[in-house]
Amino acid sequence: MRRPPSNGEAASKGPGGWGLWGVQESRRLCCAGHDRCEQALLQIGINMMALPGGHHLDSVTLPGQRLHLMQVDSVQRWMEDLKLMTECECMCVLQAKPISLEEDAQGDLILAGGPGPGDPLQLLLKRGWVISTELRRIGQKLAQDRWARVHSMSVRLTCHARSMVSEYSAVSRNSSKEMGQIEKLLMEKCSELSAVTERCLQVENEHVLKSMKACVSETLSMLGQHFGQLLELALTREVQALVRKIDASDNIYTTESTTGNLFSLTQEGAPLCRIIAKVDGVLCLADILTDDSHSEATRAEAAAVVAQVTSPHLPVTQHLSSFMESMEEIVTALVKLCQEASSGEVFLLASAALANITFFDTMACEMLLQLNAIRVLLEACSDKQRVDTPYTRDQIVTILANMSVLEQCASDIIQENGVQLIMGMLSEKPRSGTPAEVAACERVQQKAAVTLARLSRDPDVAREAVRLSCMSRLIELCRSPSERNSSDAVLVACLAALRRLAGVCPEGLQDSDFQQLVQPRLVDSFLLCSNMEESFV
Repeated sequence: MRRPPSNGEAASKGPGGWGLWGVQESRRLCCAGHDRCEQALLQIGINMMALPGGHHLDSVTLPGQRLHLMQVDSVQRWMEDLKLMTECECMCVLQAKPISLEEDAQGDLILAGGPGPGDPLQLLLKRGWVISTELRRIGQKLAQDRWARVHSMSVRLTCHARSMVSEYSAVSRNSSKEMGQIEKLLMEKCSELSAVTERCLQVENEHVLKSMKACVSETLSMLGQHFGQLLELALTREVQALVRKIDASDNIYTTESTTGNLFSLTQEGAPLCRIIAKVDGVLCLADILTDDSHSEATRAEAAAVVAQVTSPHLPVTQHLSSFMESMEEIVTALVKLCQEASSGEVFLLASAALANITFFDTMACEMLLQLNAIRVLLEACSDKQRVDTPYTRDQIVTILANMSVLEQCASDIIQENGVQLIMGMLSEKPRSGTPAEVAACERVQQKAAVTLARLSRDPDVAREAVRLSCMSRLIELCRSPSERNSSDAVLVACLAALRRLAGVCPEGLQDSDFQQLVQPRLVDSFLLCSNMEESFV
């Protein structure tokens, strides 16, 4: 079951100088020593874990039925990957040498347990994950000077690379000239790596071995670079074919299933999200969202893809430049989907997409105001069929927090009794006590306090908040760690909101609260409250 990414959390650390698949330029590793090599190759493995088995975004189980999400159980996926690893390893042990190109052309390396025929995307994802894992492990063994293991794993890596090239050629359409060139470079580097690591086994002089180690480092880095380039080209080609299939389809069931496939790809991590945006996948999704002939389930799948592609967790957003062309149509369609949602899951997906878009561009907040989105969202909060979990309220309060920077937002909030709703969100409590739900409740409390602080620039909002006893609740959250689950983020937000309200209505505070929570510097009040022990007397 899917859950869109939590908004407002810190974005993941960018890849820096790394390419799409975490492959650094080879010149940065040339003769750099084993420490830098290990770090570089570990990064290759980490970034490539966005492929099968690794998810860029957190997942949380929610109640209800999924909307045709093509996800595989993690244990089942591990079993399938294990077949690839063990069979290839057995073959390498038996032969102890690279397979020639002629033998591979006959299909000797097509392993059992791999992706089914005619499924190039799954083939690329599975093989890509296996190869990235091998690259990471070779880097680790190289740093430990375990040359026998480095050589045997290099042979195995060559086997996997040949298998990927052979199997993809068998199921894909005619490959481009560029792909053919990169395939050739990749296989040349694989053969070079196997040969040089075999020579290292016969060297005993430590000085010579040290110089050869730098050579292995450079070869391994170049191999990873070629592999990343080949995988990006192949995946771009297949994703583009998927998008074209959606555009050309007149069959509602084909569109629905293909959109579900597209969402599954976004679950594989930031690289796939970037590729989807690069091949105009967002424009294709806009057409689905704005077409009422599509079922609610199909439009919800499209909203889920938009939520993933626009996630603030992605390290870069330059790939979303084409999104601006259709933003107004997408925002309008998502608001309508929220208003007409027949289930909590559909509302969650649509609201999550809206929440992420408000991070992406402030113009979206102005559009939401014009579309009366505040009324739609606040009315939904009273409908338990649509808003029944802290995850959904997290998306709603994220939108309100981002919209609250606009001055005209305050009057709409008051008119729709939004202050009372925000007051209720300050008391958000988990039902199950699971870590994910507790974290969601913390985010709701934090963002509710941020929203209140921003809206309280308007004296009318501040007076309404005081009338509803918001100051008492904020003081309770500051002074009682258990009320905020000992969250420092909630504490800071509550202190800021309390100080904003106190500036408008200081008579609502007792002297002790004013002296401890408002008058000192914010950092001093924070330290006082974060170290405060609860009294049970």
